[in-house]
Amino acid sequence: MIWLVNIVSILLIIFIIWWFWMSRPEIHRATESIINIRVSDGVYTPSYINVEKGRAVTLRFERLDPGPCAEVVRFDDFGIRVELPLNQVVDVQLTIEAEGEYSFGCEMQMYAGRLIVS
Repeated sequence: MIWLVNIVSILLIIFIIWWFWMSRPEIHRATESIINIRVSDGVYTPSYINVEKGRAVTLRFERLDPGPCAEVVRFDDFGIRVELPLNQVVDVQLTIEAEGEYSFGCEMQMYAGRLIVS
């Protein structure tokens, strides 16, 4: 019985290490000028978006989560704060001229995403 507890504990530790430190989110490569982002269940989908430097892009947010944390999306690096009404689509238009990584998220940073500009 003790060996079973030890095996389960080791597997759980491996899973936790993988989940928090080794897993990488899928990066959505923007091939179109409009990117649909679903806001639900505590995440933006997609949450990592690769865009081309200097190219105009529209991030189209659709909020499906009624929780108060999902009410706003902020792009602090650009001074943008946009309210997201429930079950509606809201467009955020950006043209980023400098390469780098720029975060976006809700007011409390519970929802989090990243724009990777290259």
